[in-house]
Amino acid sequence: MLRLTEIKLPLEHTEHEIEAAILKRLGIAAKELVGYSIFRRSYDARKRSAISFIYMLDVEVKDEAALRERRHGDRHVAPAPDTRYRFVAQAPVAPASRPVVIGTGPCGLFAGLILAQMGFRPIILERGKAVRERTRDTFGLWRKGQLNPESNVQFGEGGAGTFSDGKLHTRIKDPHHYGRKVLTEFVNAGAPPEILYSSKPHVGTFRLVAMVENMRVAIQALGGEIRFQCRVTDIDIDGGQVRGVVLDSGETIATAHAVLAVGHSARDTFQMLYDRGVDIEAKPFSIGLRIEHPQSLIDRARFGEKAGHPLLGAADYKLVHHCRNGRSVYSFCMCPGGTVVAAASEPGGVVTNGMSQYSRSERNANAGIVVGITPADYPGHPLAGIAFQRHWEERAFEAGGSNYCAPAQRVADFLAGRPSVALGSVAPSYTPGVRMADLGTCIPDYAAAAIREALPAFERQISGFAMEDAVLTGVESRTSSPIRIKRDRAYQSVNTRGLFPAGEGAGYAGGILSAAVDGIEVAEAVALSMTNKWKKSASPS
Repeated sequence: MLRLTEIKLPLEHTEHEIEAAILKRLGIAAKELVGYSIFRRSYDARKRSAISFIYMLDVEVKDEAALRERRHGDRHVAPAPDTRYRFVAQAPVAPASRPVVIGTGPCGLFAGLILAQMGFRPIILERGKAVRERTRDTFGLWRKGQLNPESNVQFGEGGAGTFSDGKLHTRIKDPHHYGRKVLTEFVNAGAPPEILYSSKPHVGTFRLVAMVENMRVAIQALGGEIRFQCRVTDIDIDGGQVRGVVLDSGETIATAHAVLAVGHSARDTFQMLYDRGVDIEAKPFSIGLRIEHPQSLIDRARFGEKAGHPLLGAADYKLVHHCRNGRSVYSFCMCPGGTVVAAASEPGGVVTNGMSQYSRSERNANAGIVVGITPADYPGHPLAGIAFQRHWEERAFEAGGSNYCAPAQRVADFLAGRPSVALGSVAPSYTPGVRMADLGTCIPDYAAAAIREALPAFERQISGFAMEDAVLTGVESRTSSPIRIKRDRAYQSVNTRGLFPAGEGAGYAGGILSAAVDGIEVAEAVALSMTNKWKKSASPS
């Protein structure tokens, strides 16, 4: 199989034109082509008058060796890499012990799935509810302003990514093609096959719900066990070694291997781990606001006269600005054709996030406009970032009316430093609702100053970005975990053997795909550790 790159075709093209481009690139006749598949497809919209698709294709020909010799030195023709996943271990038929996975976000789900596929029969614990029950609780906040602290956007089967745009792309290095394994398993669970080749794959919330359920069924069919509404309140640690996990019911589950995949909002778990002496450090994250524009404005700015073309879909953007005060402002979790959602997990706080369905057909585009901060902004304690987040979430709660409505402001008023008293032409999508306010009081002064400098700069990149009636909603505070649980090269805590910190909550991922990949890597580390222990115990002394 050969990998062809940089195959460029016009926006409107046929399969025949793809085949013709392959023949031309390779210099072969049609009879020499056996077949091809699309490995990656992206679009190039730098010239709005000539938007094109760029293909990466895997091609099978009759005499590959001869063709490779003829095309030697062509950087756009090379052997296709082997992206098949290979398991690193296999459990005995009746394993003497079972690993525990804490959390059912993408990291925990994939750690559990891989362990189950290798025969280790994991026990997976989730503090929240199964995904459909969790969805009902989440809608309780969105529609009625009723927060369930244990079942919401942050907690429950599927993790925080369930209520998002469902983006499945990442910038992480992936030499072992674990990302391909993730996408393949998602397709097996019901995702559209196009995620295997789209350069920016996404699935949307409603499809993610069914996919998560199907993955649960697959894990259970392989001998895994999933328990909901089981919050881990303590870790039994003896001599620096994990011996078990303690649930809020009082039950202790014995295990020497615990995968900690709790997500970035498990603040009580982080406190418990710190109290138990697990090595934790503060890490950078970001804080800011959500911005909403008409999706049609973004489409026109990105695609020109091709805006609305069905092959292009809703346009996205990615922006960054380096400010005079040394801060960086960037767009985060951009959701084309989506909504701004209430993402609080603690009483008395307002948190915003973005969400899209697969169709991306809602009226507005939204994105976080956030400012990078470091532990120097909240010094003194490894968990100080949590207190920092909580402070601004509580300020937003008060500014929104103390009923989970969010404070909102027109861009023109935010730039002028005055509270908004009424909305303009852009209707905010956040539910349970918004209250007009001064968002400058809901984020640190340096963050407000940085965003005020960045918005006109973004206007120079996307015409209309700083439109007067665009709506800002606060506060975006859960961009990533404020802590990192330090681990070694074997993926174990540096001072607690058998504890495997994983995913976004532990500080090692940022998004669905990267968290899932980290879950695979940690599952492999657990499998190798357990296998090595069994081999040692079985060998003669």
